[in-house]
Amino acid sequence: MPRRHREHHRTDRIGWLRAAVLGANDGIVSTASLILGVASAQGGHSSVLVAGLAGLVAGAMSMAAGEYVSVHSQSDTEQADLERERQELKTNDPGEHRELAAIYVNRGLDPALAKQVADQLMAHDALGAHARDELGISEALTARPIQAALSSAASFSFGAAMPLLVTVFAPETDLILLVSASSLVFLALLGGVAARAGGSRVAMGALRVTFWGALAMGVTAGVGALFGTLA
Repeated sequence: MPRRHREHHRTDRIGWLRAAVLGANDGIVSTASLILGVASAQGGHSSVLVAGLAGLVAGAMSMAAGEYVSVHSQSDTEQADLERERQELKTNDPGEHRELAAIYVNRGLDPALAKQVADQLMAHDALGAHARDELGISEALTARPIQAALSSAASFSFGAAMPLLVTVFAPETDLILLVSASSLVFLALLGGVAARAGGSRVAMGALRVTFWGALAMGVTAGVGALFGTLA
């Protein structure tokens, strides 16, 4: 018997890739911005390090909690829709057959073939067929709150560690320049890797992430310099 070949598609990566890229990007941008803001306000090297470390811990926890709540809400909605569909299959099975067949007709099948496909799929897994073709819920795209939370926290910490490590070893006189330049390089690499993993243009992905990161860091450094002058 021939072995079943399972193709791997980029949509299989959407859940964890989104959380990982978002977390790492936020880790670099928020921590670098915080470091630059405190440094621009004439904060000492130790104060900058404490602020950066506090930003890493607080940001990782915030990302994990926010991602968990957000994705869990999506999961709750999916489960509610599935339960409703399960009840409709119990109370109106013929109507659900017609509904699924109509979906296939709209996709291009002739009515007779659409009815045959709907009947066979519902005989095999009625709820799965409606979840996939009516509700748009599939195994690859289903919400996974814990996975998303852990991925976000880990990727944020990884991203935040980059500018923080530069801060540890950078001399105070060149801190702003070194943190700014290295963070932009990190962001460009992240954007490029994310774009390649998602199958889009690497240069455009790198440019997009770098631009918004530079804007965030610039604004934060400007605010820090302003308040440092007023203090």
